[in-house]
Amino acid sequence: MAPEVAVGKRPPLHSLTGLRFIAALLVFCFHVTLSNSPVPPNTAVNPFANEGLASFLEVLFSKAGYLGVSFFFVLSGFVITWSATPGEGALPFYRRRLLKIFPNHLVMFALAMILFAGAITRPGAWIPNIFLLHSMFPQGDVYVSVNPPSWTLCSELLFYLAFPLLIRPIRRIAANRLWLWIGVAVVCMVLVQVVTQYVISDSPKSPITPISVTQFWFGYIFPVPRLFEFIIGMLVARAVMTGKFPRIDIRWSIPAIILGYVVALKAPFVYGFSVASILPIVLVIGAFAMADIRGENTGVNGRKWRWLGEISFGFYICQGVVVFYGRTLFPSDPFSTPVALLVTAALFAATLLAGWALYALIERPTMNRWSRPRPTRTPATPPLIKTP
Repeated sequence: MAPEVAVGKRPPLHSLTGLRFIAALLVFCFHVTLSNSPVPPNTAVNPFANEGLASFLEVLFSKAGYLGVSFFFVLSGFVITWSATPGEGALPFYRRRLLKIFPNHLVMFALAMILFAGAITRPGAWIPNIFLLHSMFPQGDVYVSVNPPSWTLCSELLFYLAFPLLIRPIRRIAANRLWLWIGVAVVCMVLVQVVTQYVISDSPKSPITPISVTQFWFGYIFPVPRLFEFIIGMLVARAVMTGKFPRIDIRWSIPAIILGYVVALKAPFVYGFSVASILPIVLVIGAFAMADIRGENTGVNGRKWRWLGEISFGFYICQGVVVFYGRTLFPSDPFSTPVALLVTAALFAATLLAGWALYALIERPTMNRWSRPRPTRTPATPPLIKTP
């Protein structure tokens, strides 16, 4: 076990910033190989004409998006807990977190509405979307409306609202009981999927998944059950802070997450959302955080990886427009393998450029200007005796 990390001595965890981009890249690979777009009329996004190759890539990355999203949710709980200052008020916290997600969301919402969503989205879907409430609704045309990846921001919004209420009891948990509570949260995640599989109605069938629209919503989209991943991230952060996270070489954490991914591919569909990979995600986040604390070179903590991690939110949130709408700008028929690779590379480059633009032009200026109140200037006290 590692020594406890004091509040004032918590170092920046650059490796976790770098890993954020890898998670966003997994979501990109999932999106670009889909045979059914979430945007009506649900045509293929996958550009490969070779049916064997197209099918292989779709199966290979079929759980990549789920893994990336689950990683984001756990990482969110970890990072916010790691950086939280005891005694900070809820309002300053809410101010920073809302400014983090809403400007990028509103820009992509407006762009999506102008380009395609305005013509196909009813007001009952886009109105809750603009306020990041749409994933609270079980209707498929609502929870993936306008800019489809934005559904995850509804979960993040719930996480942010709940954090000031959760952090106090989690800080009171004795260090030697943190892993017990991590286990309890994992069991709760399993129970959610048991309910999804056996209790939630299996009809009508979803046009983009092998289960029903309502099952997909409850097991994957609905923000409330996703709180367990956020809480696990908070608990893991406390385990690292209190020295209760075991020292694991990062080289062992990578095979663990690959194994978790293979299990997700083979398990019944709903258990591939997050259950199969949750413990490997915990191992990766904890192991890389501990490596950063020890000052080790992890391969993803350099300057380039940090830059990629910083633009990862923009890279992620623009995919609904760049990938799904961008694919419609190419011929609908699939392409030969060399051309399909070029199309994929073009979509990746455009997504990376758009993600950078969101970060450089929207996210960073907004956070720099408004995330913290400007210090008030105290007027200089005039001297008691004026000199001639």
